[in-house]
Amino acid sequence: MDTVAIQFCWLDPEKFSDLPIPTYHSELASGMDVAAAVDHTVQLDPGQITIIPTGFSVAIPTGYEIQVRPRSGLAIKHGVTVINSPGTIDADYRGEIRIGLVNLSSSAFEICRGDRIAQLVLAPVYQADLQLVSKLSETKRGSGGFGHTGLS
Repeated sequence: MDTVAIQFCWLDPEKFSDLPIPTYHSELASGMDVAAAVDHTVQLDPGQITIIPTGFSVAIPTGYEIQVRPRSGLAIKHGVTVINSPGTIDADYRGEIRIGLVNLSSSAFEICRGDRIAQLVLAPVYQADLQLVSKLSETKRGSGGFGHTGLS
């Protein structure tokens, strides 16, 4: 599997030295688990949206993005997911990576320091070169929208 160098920087190395850097937890994993850098336990009530700090920033090379995605266990077992999934971290962003979470369950959920709250996936990016035309080519589907193919 190919790798791409990503520069990683703790915002305050002493404050965050107890936290792991984002980590792949299996040999062929596509997502790195990211830990919550909260100072105290955060209660996420049903329906509540909050932003959780990670304590770090990154420098992503041109031509890539990092996507912020939910952790499946957190979403399925507890109804906690990334609100803007997938979130996008652009190559020119240098601020703290923060994770927007929402609790879709009917029970409160606690987020503690070091809890794995999301996963980060490095992905290539292509920018579109939009070309103005007077008409698009025809397809069998045409302009059929949501549910048009009959698949659920």
